[in-house]
Amino acid sequence: MSLRIWLAECIGTFALVFVGVASIASGRSELAIALSFGLTVAVMIAAVGGISFAHFNPAVSVGFFVLGRVSWQTLLLYWSAELAGAIVALSCLQLFSGANHLAAVTYGVTQLSPELQVLQGFGIEVVLTFFLMFVIATCVLQQQPQAGVYIGATVTLCALAGGGLTGASMNPARSFAPALFANTWQHHWLYWLAPCLGAALAALTARYLWDIEGAL
Repeated sequence: MSLRIWLAECIGTFALVFVGVASIASGRSELAIALSFGLTVAVMIAAVGGISFAHFNPAVSVGFFVLGRVSWQTLLLYWSAELAGAIVALSCLQLFSGANHLAAVTYGVTQLSPELQVLQGFGIEVVLTFFLMFVIATCVLQQQPQAGVYIGATVTLCALAGGGLTGASMNPARSFAPALFANTWQHHWLYWLAPCLGAALAALTARYLWDIEGAL
């Protein structure tokens, strides 16, 4: 994995977390927040997708591993780039907008709705990430030229569906950086395990549907 790929992943994840959490801190509507995440993914895929395949998400990197597109070593390097980008994004937001501004929204931490049981939240994150990774995997396997549009739209739709329930993370890096800055770790394991499981299941399903042999 080259420095160019690492930097592309870092920049893409930085943009996703910076824009998304800034929208939350600015008090935007649920629709505006969902669009901020989705549109950022779409434009950053256009910007750096040709370099790194634009994962911007440790769970998506797991999906690419299941598809046979990255090795274990490369997977860990993707994770390091994605986590670094997310942490730097929160650092910049704190520097530019002030800790009090971000603390008012708990740094954009993804949390379960009080009405949900933990297993319910887990299931929702699995399903949402399944949808996201399934679209990503299908676009990759089909070599879809408009992949950014479809993937960004999927992020937006999933955010609208699950934002009020689990925060619609689908992305461990997006959840990790806010949890780190807010020092809020309740149910944080869920935002790693559920997205990674959903992404792996989606990758396996896409491989089967498109009859990809010998990918691993």
